Amino acid sequence: MYKYFICIDVGKFNHWANVMTPEGEILVDPFPFSNDRKGFKKLHRAVDPYLKKAHLVGMEDTGHYGDNLRMFLLNHKATVAMINPVSTDAMRKASLKSTKTDKEDTKNIGVVLLNPKLYRIVKKSDLDPHAMRELTRYHHNMQETCTRYKEQLQRNLDKVFPEFNSLFSAAYGPAYIRILEQCQSAYAIAHTDIRTLRNLIHPKGAKGRSPQFSAEQLKQLAKDSVGQPDMVIEMEIRHLVGHIRQITEDLKEVDKKIEEYSRELNSPILTIPGISHFSCTSIVTEIGSIDKFDNPYQLISHSGTNPIVYQSGLYNARLTRVSKKGSKYLRKTLYQIIQPVIENNPVFKAYYLKKISQGKSHRCAQGHCVRKLLRVIFHLLKTGESFSPVLLH
Repeated sequence: MYKYFICIDVGKFNHWANVMTPEGEILVDPFPFSNDRKGFKKLHRAVDPYLKKAHLVGMEDTGHYGDNLRMFLLNHKATVAMINPVSTDAMRKASLKSTKTDKEDTKNIGVVLLNPKLYRIVKKSDLDPHAMRELTRYHHNMQETCTRYKEQLQRNLDKVFPEFNSLFSAAYGPAYIRILEQCQSAYAIAHTDIRTLRNLIHPKGAKGRSPQFSAEQLKQLAKDSVGQPDMVIEMEIRHLVGHIRQITEDLKEVDKKIEEYSRELNSPILTIPGISHFSCTSIVTEIGSIDKFDNPYQLISHSGTNPIVYQSGLYNARLTRVSKKGSKYLRKTLYQIIQPVIENNPVFKAYYLKKISQGKSHRCAQGHCVRKLLRVIFHLLKTGESFSPVLLH
């Protein structure tokens, strides 16, 4: 089908490229070009004669380093294939060569392009899902950062006001944040004017549920606290609370954009009880085109939730972990949503309890449910059908 392979090894500052035939004949020797407009023009001059014929451009899918180059090639009507770096690495090891250079990697890419199962063709229409994938990953990373800040905040509160959380049914609500922005220790609260505390707890025009304690209760708790004032820790608390507030506000903007995309996409995955717009968008964009999977077991393998099978001679390992290969973000989303899915679907709950009764741990039973969920997701994306409990039997 393809007469020419244009093979590109992607780097941060410089890329390497060659042109070869499927038979392995090198038509353009490997050459470097910079990751800027000047370098892109150099590449185009070298490969333009082949872009006008039956060609395939192969690039490793190495994060964001190749994004601008990929767009440049697509704008010049190139047929672009993205390759998992694991494939080229396996090809290099199979060749038994002891050296690894960018120049040699371009040749390995050509060998990988001989097998259509080792790459995926990308188009301009794929870029919106690609952008949403980056946005959902950004959401994940922001949540992780916010969680670290909250853990650090709690460690600091344990030193200067360990009783503070006992007043709240849930931490990090508006009143919780307001108070800590103004007063960062029991000592500070104990020496704050009662009217100021009232305004922090019940400000005029505040929306939402009000705290179930009074300013007097807060002040008395602070006076009786075993926490000790510490100027450095109080400064850290003030900064941490500011970071948490900012990330929380930023996440609202991110989630709004994700929900807009999800409503427009209207994926059948949304019909599964327990799956939100965010988790739906994360799953769909991390999976990509469902057409690249022939069966649900390939999708399970892509998510890295498949158990590792280890057997040697007469030995067969009974306890093994999941492979954790593929998209860590897809895996993370699946494990985040599996409990709501279990609670909202009687068949999933029965399946979970069955695994528990068989002696499986909570996490292991969840893993079985995740794989069951992926089989359902595979069916929905392949057929376009809405979710039905019948699919679970």
